[in-house]
Amino acid sequence: MISLCMIVRDEEDVLERCLESVRGLFDETVIVDTGSTDRTKSIAERFTDKVYDFKWVDDFSKARNFAFSKASGDYLCWLDADDVIEGDNYGLFGELIDSLERLSPDMVMLPYNVAFSGDGRVLLSYERERIVRAGAGFWFEGEIHEAIVPRGKIIHGRAAVSHKKLKEGSGGRNIAIFEKIIAKGRGLSPRMRYYYARELCAVGRRDEAIKQYRLCAEDSAAWSENRISAFYELSQCLSAAGRDEESEDALYRALSLGPPRADLCCELGRRALEKGRYGLARFWYELAPRQFKTAVGGFVHADYGGYVPYLQLCVIADRLGERKLAEKYNDLAEKIYPRSAEVLHNREYFAGLRASEREG
Repeated sequence: MISLCMIVRDEEDVLERCLESVRGLFDETVIVDTGSTDRTKSIAERFTDKVYDFKWVDDFSKARNFAFSKASGDYLCWLDADDVIEGDNYGLFGELIDSLERLSPDMVMLPYNVAFSGDGRVLLSYERERIVRAGAGFWFEGEIHEAIVPRGKIIHGRAAVSHKKLKEGSGGRNIAIFEKIIAKGRGLSPRMRYYYARELCAVGRRDEAIKQYRLCAEDSAAWSENRISAFYELSQCLSAAGRDEESEDALYRALSLGPPRADLCCELGRRALEKGRYGLARFWYELAPRQFKTAVGGFVHADYGGYVPYLQLCVIADRLGERKLAEKYNDLAEKIYPRSAEVLHNREYFAGLRASEREG
């Protein structure tokens, strides 16, 4: 038996979509409302009789763990109200659930699709701990950006959950939670510092974000992927502040922590291209597609694994007079994103060059 456990608040716009997308998958659905003032609870009650109230205390983990405590399944799965299981993933999810008794995992890691292009391509996906064995001591940790520490027998599935929000989250609320923790004199873990820095950066508090990114990136106890992402995003903040030398140094420090990720390769390639260092730019952009899969759990935009480097390699080849190679790279980019304005512009550009040569 598997239970779906959710926490919700003012989710009338998306909750029905979520629950319809998983209809028939779970044996039990537990929904915990943390203070809705809209129709969220009445929508939830149409799908399950296990709807509970939980007083919000600025702690996502406490709310999620309360939901876990109300479930009776052998396995527990969590979703957010703006998540959906769609397309082939519905069948894959059903097959996974059917295999739980045979495989007997303690935890199941599944892809989480969180960013999409206008035509629906998945641009950003990473693994999350999605299903855990009940009664094995698995609980969420952290007041915000909560997570369950992986342990035991872990399997990795293919059934993806898609996070499709209709409205932006409350960055101010999130920062308030972080700052409440700090005000209590509690230190932030490296992981929480990383997310705090992201929230600060998103609301324009750049200098504070730089400080928090540094604290995470330079903490040897932090998870390497968080450190690499912190250095990369620190570089972006420093660049926006006009501190270019420090910005580039942050990128190279990220390279010292593991195999070069595709996002780092593309950023180093961009900087080299801007300086007219075509050989170096080519090196980094050619490396990016090969390095795309090296980030295990890190946040790396899918376009850095092909579309962006191919477009930039097209530019480099054209500037070096290598027309056929330039068109080849544009064709590779087109296979990934056929309706791209950049790809279509390049096609017209090359067609114009050929027409001029015929006329000449």
